[in-house]
Order: sequence, then structure tokens, then C-alpha cells
Amino acid sequence: MATAISANKAELLAIANSVASEKMIDKAIVIEAIEEAIQRAARARYGAENDIRAKLDAQTGDLRLWRVVEVVEQVEDYFKQVDLAAGQKLQKDAQLGDFIVDPLPAVDLGRIDAQSAKQVIFQKVREADRERQYAEFKDRAGEIITGVVKSVEFGHIVVNLGRAEGVIRRDQQIPRELMRVGDRVRALILSVRSETRGPQIFLSRAHPDFMKKLFAQEVPEIYDGIIEIKAAARDPGSRAKIGVISYDGSIDPVGACVGMKGSRVQAVVQEMQGEKIDIIPWSEDTATFVVNALQPATVQRVVIDEDDSRIEVVVPDDQLSLAIGRRGQNVRLASQLTGSQIDIMTEADASEKRQREFVERSTMFQEELDVDETLAQLLVAEGFSELEEVAYVGIDELASIEGFDEELAQELQSRATEGLERREEASRAQRRELGVEDALADIPHLTEAMLVVLGKAGIKTLDDLADLATDELIAKKRTDNRRGPPRSERAERAEDRGGVLGEYGLSEEQGNEIIMAARAHWFEDEPAADAPQAGPAAEPQTGEAADADPAQ
Repeated sequence: MATAISANKAELLAIANSVASEKMIDKAIVIEAIEEAIQRAARARYGAENDIRAKLDAQTGDLRLWRVVEVVEQVEDYFKQVDLAAGQKLQKDAQLGDFIVDPLPAVDLGRIDAQSAKQVIFQKVREADRERQYAEFKDRAGEIITGVVKSVEFGHIVVNLGRAEGVIRRDQQIPRELMRVGDRVRALILSVRSETRGPQIFLSRAHPDFMKKLFAQEVPEIYDGIIEIKAAARDPGSRAKIGVISYDGSIDPVGACVGMKGSRVQAVVQEMQGEKIDIIPWSEDTATFVVNALQPATVQRVVIDEDDSRIEVVVPDDQLSLAIGRRGQNVRLASQLTGSQIDIMTEADASEKRQREFVERSTMFQEELDVDETLAQLLVAEGFSELEEVAYVGIDELASIEGFDEELAQELQSRATEGLERREEASRAQRRELGVEDALADIPHLTEAMLVVLGKAGIKTLDDLADLATDELIAKKRTDNRRGPPRSERAERAEDRGGVLGEYGLSEEQGNEIIMAARAHWFEDEPAADAPQAGPAAEPQTGEAADADPAQ
């Protein structure tokens, strides 16, 4: 029987050594797993209620088993407690409250026990291996890594990274790129997640950062920080744009990225399956950068709307298709590069738009201020577009308009204020007809006109408003007035989604204040956090268990 035990011990030690070496994890972790497996086997033999400990010598394989018991005055748990007399038989100087050890004979590890031990060991090893993989890759997001294609499953590419596996999902692949099992592939580590089934390493070849990292490998000036890629945009497999800046006046950032006879940029292009790359000088001046980003099209005029993060670009008639690009690609990449929506129009379109806005604003001033057409057009020509601007601008600014005097300026402001009050009263009446609670009118930043919009959207009570997320309230509506190919119905719906009050340009901070003000009544009846609770509170009892070694 002793021979069988020795053989099993030798087998377990061999497993520990080989697994620790193969998985590159600490041998102590494997030994700990073996000890846990032996403890389980011993508890199955002596009773699961016992507090049994095991110690396996990592060198000799000698196994020691013992039971930990507590010396108490009155025994309540006969498996884990002994009285003073019994305790002093085990240890002469035992006292009440001591934890002592009761040695147990070694367990004969039969075939079933050995198999059970192996399962426990392999489970522990898998967990340790997953933790090692996660620890190794968790801080490497944003790096480029090289691996070998292991398999292609449902369009997703599984890549062997050596001691781990990564996946390039279908949407992170370069379109029409063919990957076969055994091919070497470079990809960007997009993210690393710790999940129940192990660390998930997501890779990408379509992300703009993949292109930026490739340039850093090919252009020493980027790696050294002399040149920086300030912005990048890609249409994977087709075309890309990058905006670069040099911090050394003697170095041309575009030329450095292109390289001698295009050698540097071509190396990146080949890795990206022939994707064409436009290298553009970056500028802090938004208008200049937009002009550069729309190359090779010629731009006549740029109008920037910072509030809505929109840029209106006017181009000659013969440059319209070039500025838009095939299927809107050029203007789409330029929009991504600048971080703003770009609307492309010809000079004729721009002129028509200006004329339409001029007529609309003039008519509005005629009706609201009760003035003649000439005076209304004069206000629009001076840059006034809203009734609020006339009502709240300084008297001096109004009086300085040619043909105006201070008396006329005061009269216009008085009429503008009256017009705003009429609008407010009309909106208040409409809001009440819609059934919107008066309580909503007390919330900061909300006007009567906004409350009408909320009422039309079915938001009529504090609870209705409180249930909204900030984005659902204030997110700006995405529209696209660019010329280009017809968009799908699904794309149209996606672009039309926006917050209920998105048209009013509320900031995120204002949106948060509105939502929190609407939720305030939820907490009015709650007891204070530091209020005493009724009834006696039981103090939790803690104890300290001793993990004693019989050899001590």
C-alpha cells in the first residue's frame, strides 16, 4: 500500500513540475492546488465537518495531515472543538481558547482520489493561467502585436499570440482582406477584458490607431516625438487621412512621413492592403485645417458654427464632386479628422441659403417689432437674427446703426421685450393645454417653449422628466445636409435621433441640473443617512483561526 502511495505522490509532483513549467506559473500555485485536492480527499475519509489541513513537501512529496481543534469549556461542535482535558492529552500545555493540532494518518490516494486531485489541480492551474494572461496584456492596449492565424470562425479571426489568444472581430478587419490559417498578422490590441471564460483580447486592423502605430514604426521622427499625428480618420481598405505637425521648424512633417520616394508611406500602405493615405499638415486654425483636410478640392469660403460644431464649406461648382468624393468619402473623412460636421455647398447654394435666411429674419422682425420692411432688413444686415438679440443688446450698439438714434433703439428694445413676453404667454397657454405640470416650470434652464416640446413628447410630470437620461434630454439632433449618394432609410433614422430638447443647445451640465432637479422629490421623504435605527444592533463576532503546522 505504501508503494501505491509513493507512486501517487511521485505522479502528483511530476504533474506539478511539468504544469508549472509548461504554463509558466509559480510552482507554489500548483502545490497549493495539490494540497487542496488532498484536503478534499481527507475530508471525504474523516468527515467533511472536520477542519483538516494538508502540507505537501515540494521536494520529497511527504504528506502531512492534521485536524485543527479549539479548546473550549463547553463543547458544542465535536468535530472542531475539544474540552480542556481532551486538549491537554493532545498538547500538554493547552489552555482554553487555544487552537491545537491533531495529527492524522496519511490518506491512501486511490485511483479515484488521484483523478479528483488532478481535476482540482487543472482547474486551479487554468485560473492561474488566465490571471497571468490578463496581467500580461491588460496594460498593453494600444500596442501593435504580431501573431499567427489559428482559425477563422463565423468571420472572426482567432490569432495565436504565443501564451494567449486574441480575436479580430469582423468589424475590425480590413474589408476584402483574406486571412488563412497559419498566416502571420499584425494588429492593434484594442482592449483586454477579464471575463468568466478567461481574458478576452480584442484586436483590430481597422482602427485609426493601428495606422498611427504603423507610422510610428516607420517614421523615426514620430517615435522620437519630433512629429506628432494629431488626428487620423480611416475608411478601412479604401482611403485614410492623417493630420501631422512638426515641433522642429527644420523638418517638414508631410515629407518625413512620405519618406524618400514614398518608401515610408508605402510600407504602411502595403500593411493596410493598399489603402490610400492623404498626409495633411495639421493647423490649430480650424478653417485652415478644414481647407487642408478637403484636399485635393479647392475651397472658397469656410463658415464655422462653434455652438453646433458644424462647418459650412463653399466650393466652386466644378469642385463639388471632388470635395464630396466617391460616395461622400472625402468629406466624411474630413469630418472625422476635424471632429466637426462639414456641409459642402456651391456658391449658388450658399447665396440661395443666405437670401432665404435674410427674408425669413426680416419677416420675423416686421411681425414681432411691428416695423416696416426697410428697418427690419437693416437689422438683419447688421447681424441681428433673433428677437432676444434686439431685446438684450446694449442701447449704444443699436443706436450706432446708421439712421438709428437712442430713442428708436429704446423703442425697438421695448417692442422686442413685449414680443418675447407674448411668446412666453402663448407657450405657457399651450403647455397647460398639453397637460404639463406647473412644477416643471420651476426647474432651472427650462423655458415655456421647452416645456411645450416636452409636452408634445409625452413628458408632462416630474417623474416623466426624472426617468430620462441626460443624453435623452439634450443630445443634439444629427443632421446631414451634405450632397452625396442617397442614404438608406436606416441611416436616415439613425441620424435623426436626438434628445428631446436637442435643438436648444443645452450643455451637459445644464442637462444634469435639470434631471437632478426633477428627481429631487424622490428623496424628500427618505430618512437621513445618519439617523439612528430602531431596535438593538447586534455586534458582529469575529474570531481568528490558527493555521498551525504540526512540525512547530
